[in-house]
Amino acid sequence: MKLFPQLAIATSFVLGLATFSAKSASAAIVNYAFTVDSSTAKGNGLFSFDDSTFSNDNIPVAPVQSLTFQFDNDSNIYTAKDDVEYPDYPLAFPTVSLGENAPIGLLYSFLDKANPSKSYDISGILFSASSETSNLGTVSYRQVPEPSTLASTLVVGSIGLLLQRKVRSIKKIKA
Repeated sequence: MKLFPQLAIATSFVLGLATFSAKSASAAIVNYAFTVDSSTAKGNGLFSFDDSTFSNDNIPVAPVQSLTFQFDNDSNIYTAKDDVEYPDYPLAFPTVSLGENAPIGLLYSFLDKANPSKSYDISGILFSASSETSNLGTVSYRQVPEPSTLASTLVVGSIGLLLQRKVRSIKKIKA
């Protein structure tokens, strides 16, 4: 009976490692969620990029592969193709050298779909609208985990809980 719990723990550990090592060998697509917060506009978006495509510049940049953004209470959805300099932009860049709190920043400029004379600009942690001169907004970022990482964590955690219950029930039977 002692062999089964040890074997199950070892198996779940090996499966967990296999999942993580398979992930690191795959494409380096990174997903981020971002939130815009200013006095005149608030919104949420998602973007992804391949972190192996960073340029060798002083501040390396990588092209954004996909991007969606929507202001709160607005039916318009903005994409990477809405950037005023598409296809050269939008870009993702690491902000570590800039001393910003977010590990990644976004360079994205787009026009308001309802009022094309109004423009918006996301530059790292700063958000601005053409109608705002002194009141800049902020952008916050958080990395979105890959579904495979979440699934492997759930599987390993479930196996651990099942083993813990089995060990408790065996101890109750013996007592």
